[in-house]
Amino acid sequence: MKNIFLPILLFTFSITIAQTPCTGGMAGSFPCDGYDLQSHFTLDDLDADTGNDSWGWTDPVDGTEYALVGLSNGTAFIDISNPINPIYIGKLLTNGTSFPEYWWRDVKVYNNHAFVVSEIGDHGMQVFDLTRLRSVTSPPENFTEDALYTGFGSAHNIVINEDSGYAYGVGTDTFNGGPHFVNIQDPLNPVAAGGYTMDAYSHDAQVITYNGPDTDYTGREILFGSNENEVVIVDVTDKGSPVNISSISYTNVGYTHQGWFTEDQRYFIVGDETDETGFGINTRTIIFDFNDLDNPQHHFDYFATLAASDHNGYVIGDKYYMASYRAGMRVFDISDIENQNMTEIGSFDTFPSNDIAGADSGAWNVYPFFASGNILISDYDRGFFLVKESGPLGITENENTSFSIYPNPSNTNITVKSASNPLNKVVIYNVLGQRVANFDFAESFSENLDISSLNSGMYLVEINDATTKRLIVN
Repeated sequence: MKNIFLPILLFTFSITIAQTPCTGGMAGSFPCDGYDLQSHFTLDDLDADTGNDSWGWTDPVDGTEYALVGLSNGTAFIDISNPINPIYIGKLLTNGTSFPEYWWRDVKVYNNHAFVVSEIGDHGMQVFDLTRLRSVTSPPENFTEDALYTGFGSAHNIVINEDSGYAYGVGTDTFNGGPHFVNIQDPLNPVAAGGYTMDAYSHDAQVITYNGPDTDYTGREILFGSNENEVVIVDVTDKGSPVNISSISYTNVGYTHQGWFTEDQRYFIVGDETDETGFGINTRTIIFDFNDLDNPQHHFDYFATLAASDHNGYVIGDKYYMASYRAGMRVFDISDIENQNMTEIGSFDTFPSNDIAGADSGAWNVYPFFASGNILISDYDRGFFLVKESGPLGITENENTSFSIYPNPSNTNITVKSASNPLNKVVIYNVLGQRVANFDFAESFSENLDISSLNSGMYLVEINDATTKRLIVN
């Protein structure tokens, strides 16, 4: 059905820039290194003045991938199942009236629902049932939320621990700007669950069910907050009695903006949004060693070759993906982070004009967690970009037929089979890029794998460190 009306849709309401390979350091008018441009919607295409945050959703029924893009006047939903010809499905209109509509918002996903917040004073937390996108026949549509949480009005960001089913509004107008806890286990009936005030304003956070090197906290729900001038570590397992574990700062603090863990939950990678402008330095990334949560240590600083300010960053395996405002998306190899080594290995610059410091233009966010390998970049000035790694590692799953997985979908066991090269390794990642299963083989051509411990949803299966396949667990 999508393919039948796609040409009409593109003609009637928008024009996308179709796939453009990265050749000679350029993908059309955009500087690049190892990443091709799949498609692009401008802000005019999305009927908005500015772009901001972004996230993604993969439909567990059929594996369709959707980009969720924050805009000045709402949240756009884009079907990227055909990455070269994406479909703008529609927009969840903004809520709130106490500020003009042209304000940023942040969005996360849990249990097939989008949770959207904004710094508009009476916005609250919008909850939108993403399965509604399946039945849209005449895009783009304007949507309203399915539920609205009003325990806070404004919030800078929303953080979700999918393991526990709790959301955390940060930078809200409650709890001195500290995290505001909300039980979202029933997404359409969010329930206030307390908050934490002791460390004042929290700009962003990552909340995880801890399984890192400090066994004192194994299984505890831990919040790692980027709190303007420091990182705070708080045990929030007991929502009625959160406990500060420790905090850490660093030299030349500008604005401690956002951080993300390495896969082993040892190293916490932090971006300071204003140190480049405040101290005249190149893009700096601060790495902390959280081997001991009670005694966190500064590990090292990494300085890039450009001066652009950094914003949000995320980890998948041995790669760190950074939205670096006027320098666009930058990609780093962090495989040797233990020995204080990071190396830039790729980029896609959505703001070709310049790479100078400043937090008012360029790439706001990057979402690298799609199983297809497509990467979403949301740009403050230029809207929606979809890029993908060039070359053999960027091919789609259907283009490599030497490996097969069946049955797919499955919920108990799968068989991974090779028609040519022997199998030696299979790694399964969830949509957040976290490794959830690992298998090593003595070069066989067929292996039966037990996946009964995996929750339902979409997964990425990496075979022999090279080929990737999508897996649906039902």
